[in-house]
Amino acid sequence: MRISGLNYTDLQSRIVRLLSLLVGVAVLTLSWSASRGAEVPDPLAVAKGNQFVRVPFANASLGNRILISFEGSMVRTDKAEGYHVLYVGPEEIAKLKEAGLEVIPSPLDEPGPLRLPGYPCYETVEEINLAAGVMVSTSPGLASLVDIGDSWEKATGQGGYDLQVLRLGNVQTQGPKPSLFLLCALHAREYATTPLCLAFAESLLDGYGSDADATWLLDHHEVHILLNGNPDGRKWAESGYFWRKNTNQNYCSPLSSDRGADLNRNFPFQWDCCGGGSDSECSPTYRGPIPESEPETQAIVDYMRSIFPDQRGPGLSAAAPADSTGIFIDVHAYGELVLWPWGFASSQAPNAIGLQTLGRKLAYWNQYTPEQSIGLYPVDGASDDFGYGDLGIAAFTLELGTTFFQSCSAFEQTIVPDNLPSLLYAAKAARTPYMSPAGPEVTALALDLEIAVAGQPVEILATLDDGLFNQVNGSEPIQAIAGAEYYVDAPPWAAGLAHLLTPVDGTFDSAAESVSGSIDTSGMSAGQHIVFVRGQDGSGNWGVVRAAFIEIEAPEEVPGLAWIGQVLLGGAVFLTGWWRALRSYNTRREHASGAVD
Repeated sequence: MRISGLNYTDLQSRIVRLLSLLVGVAVLTLSWSASRGAEVPDPLAVAKGNQFVRVPFANASLGNRILISFEGSMVRTDKAEGYHVLYVGPEEIAKLKEAGLEVIPSPLDEPGPLRLPGYPCYETVEEINLAAGVMVSTSPGLASLVDIGDSWEKATGQGGYDLQVLRLGNVQTQGPKPSLFLLCALHAREYATTPLCLAFAESLLDGYGSDADATWLLDHHEVHILLNGNPDGRKWAESGYFWRKNTNQNYCSPLSSDRGADLNRNFPFQWDCCGGGSDSECSPTYRGPIPESEPETQAIVDYMRSIFPDQRGPGLSAAAPADSTGIFIDVHAYGELVLWPWGFASSQAPNAIGLQTLGRKLAYWNQYTPEQSIGLYPVDGASDDFGYGDLGIAAFTLELGTTFFQSCSAFEQTIVPDNLPSLLYAAKAARTPYMSPAGPEVTALALDLEIAVAGQPVEILATLDDGLFNQVNGSEPIQAIAGAEYYVDAPPWAAGLAHLLTPVDGTFDSAAESVSGSIDTSGMSAGQHIVFVRGQDGSGNWGVVRAAFIEIEAPEEVPGLAWIGQVLLGGAVFLTGWWRALRSYNTRREHASGAVD
């Protein structure tokens, strides 16, 4: 048999050789990819002309600006040597050079990330959902799961996942309650984000009833945590792929690892306004064809609008009221940054002063760099600009750590201990985020008695500090402490009764002061009570509260006193009766002798 000049045997032989060649290429590709991790580009990316480059930076400020502008192309950063490694195409290289940056071709042996099995501290998507379910089952009155929508794969019937918010708050206490919303793992390859959010949730639930701050927060505030904003992409990243976007197969190519949309360029506020995302479907910052084109973005937008009131007018120059409520934090990696709007423009947001003050306060504990969310180039359609621009809430992006696939040692020893205090502060400040961060912090609080008998005075000693700001990129004003007060059981926002605390040195005259006072426990019921303390600075700013527990016991009868009292009472009754009997006897004698008429 002959086909187009070839006999059947020749054709069969060529097909076999071609299949063998394809199999060999596939094996080599898989082997290389396994050894190189997700840093290795797929064949489509190679065809686009992408390459690894090193971009030196002379100082940390320039390094941060490059990172923010080219976050979708970042591979790693060497801060000690002062350079970024990027995986970029001709368009990005041209932008880098236009900005006056040096672009150095980098060898293909740049160290790449390992696979998730080498990271035992990070949970898989299924383990994340399991951990959230365990928290709900063990703390049913404090935690619940809210299904807010579907991932792209689930929405299209290809498996996928629910987008689940872990909602924390005591259902037995009345509102209205201000909210902190944490959005985690919107970019799939950023390993440390979800585990940090899980650790924060666990710290609040584990502390309820034993830690006073965790207790009052869950009683009076709410915390909403979307543990995995991009579960489809996260599943690919678990295998070591350098996955960033969702997995929408309608963009780029159904089988390409460059497919999908960048969810953090897909939010509706100022979408595609200013060149802050890409129109190229294969780009890591592809914004999608229209705002909210992705089901993940739609679910997040709808949920945010359901828990936060709209507190800002429609114009770009309209400021949210000073007493606005609510904080939104989009938790990303990497860069060690605390960012606030605007990202689409270099002009300041109307509430820039309040955003900046809170940002510098959050950056005090983790020592990250606080700055506005714009680098060399704008970022539009981002989540933090949406949170503030659409709803007026204080919105931030938190960039954790120094790499996408952060080591477990760095996560456990640095990221968790440095960032849990920042998140705890954010949860406290959610009631008045544009006001309370300007006030002083209660850095220490102690009661001389943790258990007291009702009526027994309890002494308070606290330390206040008005200077807890990261003063990088400018400075925050610092004033002397002007006042301090405590409340028992009912906090200031619940019409609690204020009791003054006085300076230990006799005068409020410095930015850090020790204060003291005495709690009158007379009339307090037996059981656990909570004491709230806050301070005020010379500009009239009240800081957030810090709390401590005190246990009140009912007065106990001293052994022996009850028996003595009973004897004395019995003796008194006997003597009174005897005296009355004697008087009656004498009266009868007097009547008998005629002495009494």
